[in-house]
Amino acid sequence: MFTLAQIKEAHSKVKSGADFPQYVKELLSLGVLRYSIYVYDGHAEYIGKDDYTIVSNDEYTDLHISPETLSEKFKYHLKAHQQGKTDYLTFCRDSAEAGIAKWTVDILAKTCTYYNKSGNSVLEEKIPI
Repeated sequence: MFTLAQIKEAHSKVKSGADFPQYVKELLSLGVLRYSIYVYDGHAEYIGKDDYTIVSNDEYTDLHISPETLSEKFKYHLKAHQQGKTDYLTFCRDSAEAGIAKWTVDILAKTCTYYNKSGNSVLEEKIPI
């Protein structure tokens, strides 16, 4: 099964949201089926076959997740990130300010779903892979 070292190697190639589809393809080749990123500290939970799970360490100091969901603001920041205009940490900060608490990527379904603090889906996107 996959390791955190392999995932970190794949992630090191991601410079902006424009690199995301290739990153997802690489994760799938490692055996990752889905993963969630928790915005407040950047830790991730990666899940593979037979519920094989690896949890990463925190990536940064805790961010405050806005209790208010600002979906239009989030969509604006997401588009900018996908166009390569922001780096990953900036996108995480922007997401927190817009009330996004986590996102889950389902690699087999080719979707990325963003959730607010209450666990409600704010946006689901198809991943172009």
